[in-house]
Amino acid sequence: MSFQPNPGDEVVINDIAYTIGQHPAAPGLAYAQAGRQGIVYQLIPRTGTIHGAKALKVFFPKFRIPAMVYQSEHMEPYSELPGLRVCKREVLTPERNGALIGEHPDLLYAVLMPWVQGLTWFDVISDQKQLTAEESLQLARALAGTGSAMEQRGLAHCDMSAPNVMIPFFSEVQNSALTSAVELVDVEQMYGSKMDRPDALLAGSPGYAAHRTVHSGLWSSYADRFAGAVIIAEMLCWSDPFIVEKAWGESYFDQHEMQTMSERYFAMRGSLENRWGSKLSDLFIRAWESHDLSSCPTFGEWYIALAAVDTGQAEAALAASEEDVTGSSETDVVAVPKDSYTSTSMKQDTEVGKTSNSKQSPDQEAVVNRLFLQARALEDEDKPAAALEVYRSLYHFIPHNSAMQLEVEAAIKELDAKINSKTESLEPVAVPFYRSKKFMISSAVLIVLLAGGVPTVKILADQAEVKQQEATRLAAAKAAQDAAAAKLKQEEAEKQKAAEAAKQEADAKKKLAEAKQKEKETKKQEEERKALQAKYEKQAKYEAYLAKQEQQKKEAARKALQAKYDQQAKYEAYIAWKKENDARIAKEKAAAEAKRKQELAQKEALKKRRAQNVVTLIASYNKAYNAQKGRKTDNALAYARDFKNLYNTDASYFKGVGKVAARMSAINKFLSNSKYSLPDL
Repeated sequence: MSFQPNPGDEVVINDIAYTIGQHPAAPGLAYAQAGRQGIVYQLIPRTGTIHGAKALKVFFPKFRIPAMVYQSEHMEPYSELPGLRVCKREVLTPERNGALIGEHPDLLYAVLMPWVQGLTWFDVISDQKQLTAEESLQLARALAGTGSAMEQRGLAHCDMSAPNVMIPFFSEVQNSALTSAVELVDVEQMYGSKMDRPDALLAGSPGYAAHRTVHSGLWSSYADRFAGAVIIAEMLCWSDPFIVEKAWGESYFDQHEMQTMSERYFAMRGSLENRWGSKLSDLFIRAWESHDLSSCPTFGEWYIALAAVDTGQAEAALAASEEDVTGSSETDVVAVPKDSYTSTSMKQDTEVGKTSNSKQSPDQEAVVNRLFLQARALEDEDKPAAALEVYRSLYHFIPHNSAMQLEVEAAIKELDAKINSKTESLEPVAVPFYRSKKFMISSAVLIVLLAGGVPTVKILADQAEVKQQEATRLAAAKAAQDAAAAKLKQEEAEKQKAAEAAKQEADAKKKLAEAKQKEKETKKQEEERKALQAKYEKQAKYEAYLAKQEQQKKEAARKALQAKYDQQAKYEAYIAWKKENDARIAKEKAAAEAKRKQELAQKEALKKRRAQNVVTLIASYNKAYNAQKGRKTDNALAYARDFKNLYNTDASYFKGVGKVAARMSAINKFLSNSKYSLPDL
């Protein structure tokens, strides 16, 4: 029967009684975890505690391989290494566990090993569980230490991924002091000089497999380097809330982003640079840009770099980023606040590009174009502040002296002028002399004096004439002065107007040139976009072709494996038939031998009986002969009839024995004629 246990069921393995553990999140169900090769059940010793729990891995039919016994024997010495406790394994074989396997055939070649408490790295990523800087560094160092110890012995896990990295560090059950902060599980594909190459090789897990090797199986001493670099980088960056929020899902990277200049790559690279230093960032870049697994950094290099850093820089960078977010005004529109690390990394790339006059990669150009189009869209939506922020961020990593840089500069100036423009205050207008307050008061006084009476006029006539002449002279002088000032002001206004007209004409020419340049650049961008789109379509077709080839390979491998299983089944059926046929032949031989012995016994008994009958016949004949001689005819006839009756029971035999046939002939004659004298035979 199949192995489908319930919580509390008892299983006896190697004379030790275990009970099936209950799932902590699903009462009433067995504590089981499904993987690609089988299902792992938790076993708790009947007389022990949870610290002595074991894991029973029941493989799916295609992975029940007898060579697992040999492989496990060679794995056991490595269980002393940190992070490889599950290498201490016992394989259930027909010789040692025949009764249990007979009851549950699914347990054939199942593996019993230590149960590792805690979460998987997959759980940490899926739940977006943010770590502290201290936890990030401790986990990364533990994984680098485990990988370094394995590399020194020529070992590789060959399927290092988030589900296969356990974190006892986060276990609710108190672990022993010997437990590593990380533990590797699913070690059936492990590479080693004494290990047998698996029949079906895994190509790595999505989000951790290098795309340049994903279409071929992983089984070498370098197999863990790329995946290990990605997981170490994830562990270091998982104390950064921006990186946690940008995660793709079950892993930080989508498989299609592997080894491409994607937005998530720049974000992780920038986070490593800002929070942990350039050494760790350089190691990650080496792994990401590697063309084969052997050129990736070793785990020893990671371990040395991790040993030289502390959490101070990471905590300071996190505090600074939190202050930046807190200190930003709520009214300001920030275009991409969560991409600060992306911008930082791309700024660094641009500065390098300016000094070396190197061209940007197509992926970097795609990111720049995306941000440029985003700024233009914000500008079209009448959001000048947001557009200005994106333009300013974009300006720092555009190639120096490029057409796009000139266009971005013009856009920044235009938006800045639009936002900061203020209403110019009106200049005061000069008041004519005849409308001045002083002139009007003087005129009113003069009118009052004139209306006072003729005597007064006569008395003051001479004085008034003199004053009038003086006033006329002063008015003429003032008028001449005002005219000169007005002429001067008019000339200044005409000069200013001419300068403004010249400036407007220059601006118009500049805008026209910028428009032409912008049109030219837009056309160039459209051509580049089409070329990039064609490249992506070609890449997509190529990837589809590779996927199809991979599918065909998998199908061929599956058919070959199925044929192997069919052949194995036929062979096992033949063995069963041969065993049954041999038993039947042996049984028939035994029956034949018994029959032969029985026939021999019967022949021997018949021989003895015939010999006895011959003696009896001779005795009967002699009695008949003697009775006839003694003239006792009746007795002689009785003896003669006894002779004849006994003779007829086996006449064919008695006929060829001595003179028995002659005696019978004489008896027949005597019985037919009692006067016949029996001869003495």
